[in-house]
Amino acid sequence: MDKKSNGALGKALAILEAIAEDARPIAVPDIVDATGLPRQTVHRVLKQLEELGLADRDPIRERYSPGERLAHLGMRSISARLSRGPAHKILVDIVNQIGETCNIGMMESNEVVYIDRVECDWPLRVQFHPGSRVPVHCTAIGKLLLAHMDEESRHEVLSIAKLTRYTKHTMTDRRELEAHFELIRQQGYAVNDQEDAIGLIAVAVPIRNAKGTVVAGFAVHAPIPRFTVDDAIKRLPLFNDAASRIADAIFETDSKANSLAAE
Repeated sequence: MDKKSNGALGKALAILEAIAEDARPIAVPDIVDATGLPRQTVHRVLKQLEELGLADRDPIRERYSPGERLAHLGMRSISARLSRGPAHKILVDIVNQIGETCNIGMMESNEVVYIDRVECDWPLRVQFHPGSRVPVHCTAIGKLLLAHMDEESRHEVLSIAKLTRYTKHTMTDRRELEAHFELIRQQGYAVNDQEDAIGLIAVAVPIRNAKGTVVAGFAVHAPIPRFTVDDAIKRLPLFNDAASRIADAIFETDSKANSLAAE
């Protein structure tokens, strides 16, 4: 065990990192292996983390996942870092180039949360702000993130999400959505073609962490009279490059490795 983990706070942080870094809920033996901490210590700290809302325990399988409080803290810290750092400037630059709204979103529970967003200057636009929440099943970022989840996690999200039909284009059938997720994984981007609002489109590309895991999405939003899905797809190289540079800024990744992982 690293000397930095000797203190109570260090031990708690090591356990939280083990929980957060695993894509699926993690069992106690795996946390012990990841942290090098004694099993008794892991059990004691997990109980405290659970009481604080920093870790969630599945009582049936005895596995742990990040708690709601930890998710909120992560969202707020990333959002604050974005608004003051180079990632926000990347958003501004893309908006200036294409003249349409761009944002960055992450999954929290069964919704997408915009952690940063830059609005275009056109008077006709849908206005949101960082912290706004949108559905997962009918938004470009939401579908992108669902597509890259493991099957168990995706089913869990969809089981609690309200698959509301907002327009005639909204997909609410689970089997149709699963086929659509496979397409998203194959093509490397997600499209919202008037699925949450008639006349509005969006295209999203993945933002990956240092391990190559898709953890967020970069998206452009626009009304069809100004910017169509085809217009957005023609600019995918621009959007993927922006996503790689944003990943560099947020997660200190290597943009070349990030780009290769997206291929």
